[in-house]
Amino acid sequence: MNMRPPVTNLPIELNEVSFAVRNVTILDRVTLSLGAGTPTVIVGPNGSGKTTLLRLAMGLVRSTSGRVTWGNRADASSERRAIVFQRPVMLRRTAEANLRYALAAANVPASERDARVRELLALVGLTSVADRPARKLSGGEQQRLALVRALAKDPQILFLDEPTASLDPAATKSVEELIGGIAARGIKVVMSTHDLGQARRLAGEVMLMHRGRIVEANDAASFFNHPKTLDAARFVAGELLV
Repeated sequence: MNMRPPVTNLPIELNEVSFAVRNVTILDRVTLSLGAGTPTVIVGPNGSGKTTLLRLAMGLVRSTSGRVTWGNRADASSERRAIVFQRPVMLRRTAEANLRYALAAANVPASERDARVRELLALVGLTSVADRPARKLSGGEQQRLALVRALAKDPQILFLDEPTASLDPAATKSVEELIGGIAARGIKVVMSTHDLGQARRLAGEVMLMHRGRIVEANDAASFFNHPKTLDAARFVAGELLV
């Protein structure tokens, strides 16, 4: 009998990680640890490095210097990690077919796909539009489809890059409820947002980025009520960081 513990990608740890493109530093000696638990929300002004940090933690890009590990390994498979970008790409097929493609890519047995498609569409309230071309869905519907398509991988960690940036309030509420439900299932959510209200609603932990560095990281209540740094206090107060 195989008694080995299941493979885990957690914690994700960055140690003095920098990332530069054409001698322009985007991330500057970032050190952090992302463990299991409540959502980690990354906030900060545009250009602070939030998206690059998510891509690097996902394993889509390599650091210029420093070390990244997943579950204490630098070569961990990305099978249990998934990412949804601000503007997800919909395949030129129906909503249901988008999910079937994702399930096939995740090596879900063909005999299980019908049931999984029904389950996942119901989870995000898209059963009634299953046969509609995905690219003709509303922005909120596309984002919900992108989220549930990522869940087809059965991820341990889900990265979300500004998941509601272009959505109206009703669609934003729907996506936030879905994110809360995903986190409640034990999936580690790591997301970026420019919306402090959203961070207050969803975060268990908040990290503030500025000029490619993490200038403060704390539990959400402490971050918002008792910021430790001047930059965090200014950001929470709605001031621009330049």
